Amino acid sequence: MWEYTEKVMEHFLHPKNVGEIEDADAVGEVGSMQCGDLLKLYLKIKNGKIVDAKFKTFGCASAIASASALTELIKGKTLEEAAKITNKDIAEFLGGLPDMKLHCSVMGEEALEAALKDYYKKLGKEFKKTRYMVCHCFGLTNEDIINCIKKYNLKTVDEVGEKCKAGTSCGKCKGEIQKILADVNKTIKEISREEKNGKVDILRQ
Repeated sequence: MWEYTEKVMEHFLHPKNVGEIEDADAVGEVGSMQCGDLLKLYLKIKNGKIVDAKFKTFGCASAIASASALTELIKGKTLEEAAKITNKDIAEFLGGLPDMKLHCSVMGEEALEAALKDYYKKLGKEFKKTRYMVCHCFGLTNEDIINCIKKYNLKTVDEVGEKCKAGTSCGKCKGEIQKILADVNKTIKEISREEKNGKVDILRQ
């Protein structure tokens, strides 16, 4: 049995903003019935601000609570403000989630991103996020992993897993972690080389 906070139970038993917005300006759908989790998010947007948000979901208590929390977090916010909301914000709003249920808050972030992409696509624009989810099991983004690599000077995927858990559950993200490692270490080497060359030039002067 999972140990849930009072706020998780509140949003599970009495979820906010359940339903559908018929004339929604944006819709984001993630998950699938096959895997057991599905979330559909509806947004009503006016003058660049989210004036209403509703959801339909199929899933566990954490999935329902996370979706409910998400709608409460984004209502009244500008699109720019909403775009900055992460799965961690959702989990913190709920007073925390069990580690193995963090993917439910991740699904909330992904549904929001899908809805924003849908909205901007209708405007003929592209919605881009430099921050994206890598380890869905533990809710870790590329920024989380990059910061961990730099902080501890990590060189391997196993080292990343030891320090921040990324890739230690289902393992599906190990390939992406390897790419991030390569990019970060390549950048560090290039900066080091440039600094070294700069020092040499100064000495020559």
